[in-house]
Amino acid sequence: MFSHRTAARVLCPRLRRGAISPRTYATASDPNYVNIVEVGPRDGLQNENAVIPPALKAELITRLGRAGMKMIEAGSFVSPKWVPQMEGTDEVLRQMEHLQGVHYPVLVPNMKGLDALLALLSTENPPVSRPQHAAPPLPPAPPLTDEIALFTAATDAFCQANTNCTVAESLARLAPVAARARASGLRVRGYVSVVVVCPYTGRVRAEEVRDVARALLDMGCYEVSLGDTVGAGTPADIRALLETVMGGAQGVGPAQLAVRMLVGSGHFHDTYGAGVANMFAALELGLRTFDASVGGLGGCPYSPGATGNVATEDVLYALRGHGGGAGGARRYSAAGDLDALAEIGAWISGRLGRRNESRAGKAIMAWKK
Repeated sequence: MFSHRTAARVLCPRLRRGAISPRTYATASDPNYVNIVEVGPRDGLQNENAVIPPALKAELITRLGRAGMKMIEAGSFVSPKWVPQMEGTDEVLRQMEHLQGVHYPVLVPNMKGLDALLALLSTENPPVSRPQHAAPPLPPAPPLTDEIALFTAATDAFCQANTNCTVAESLARLAPVAARARASGLRVRGYVSVVVVCPYTGRVRAEEVRDVARALLDMGCYEVSLGDTVGAGTPADIRALLETVMGGAQGVGPAQLAVRMLVGSGHFHDTYGAGVANMFAALELGLRTFDASVGGLGGCPYSPGATGNVATEDVLYALRGHGGGAGGARRYSAAGDLDALAEIGAWISGRLGRRNESRAGKAIMAWKK
């Protein structure tokens, strides 16, 4: 029996070393194309009470890929002592299906995590000597992953709770990780947590968020995702935050992002139900990449009270239904089969014994009955 990776061998050539593409799945010709980063298999599952078998996580990722998602977080190389739900990410990467044109980033918290990932990748498709006139070999299987994600926060208090260090210390630790990952042919994405409210210190200054985002970009991240970890932000909060982050001489402005082939992104938890509204506030300011989680899976073990991420089904439904009426409002486009995602959200929620948090997903499933 062929594994998923063997079956996909001809379709998915290995990424050439050093050929790092900032974004290979967006269409520059469509300014209203929105990239959705599916974070359910990693960020969505990390707060579950039970440890989830690698086979179930691999099946979730495979289903999401077949539903048309182009960027799917596959797991994390963090110590299971701290996040037991992420144990077995190496097995997940081996078991899941790998599709052409789909990225499967993994979270790497430090150099030890990167060491583990690179050791795993080094065992894949080792060079094999063969006779001079032997038939050419099959194209190599796709890499287990071609991308890592680094994370830090906008406040020292959250950093201390999450990684036992200050923001400055966190950035100092991450810089060599980013450099080594890029030298190894991996793309690097950055996360900044608690960009609106910190559960330990309250309101966060937008200038602090801007400085951390700038530091991540400077160390080689092609994109920085700004996370409203507590989920307390409103559209007005998001607009004010982004105007500061993207403005001024040190800002991460749209023009600079375009020049550097970077796209700012938003990662909104939906604790107060404002996730989709916050996304549209960011869209109005030019952002075109957003993190979402099928079935609204999620939460944060270091943010008491934070509920799930904004649901992928809700994001996709809102994007495709936006505009097109009187006044000529624009309609956004994004990859993904909404019906298939609704089915996945219902399936994984059932397997986890939790409530499906996607409003659009539940409505679609009710209509199908």
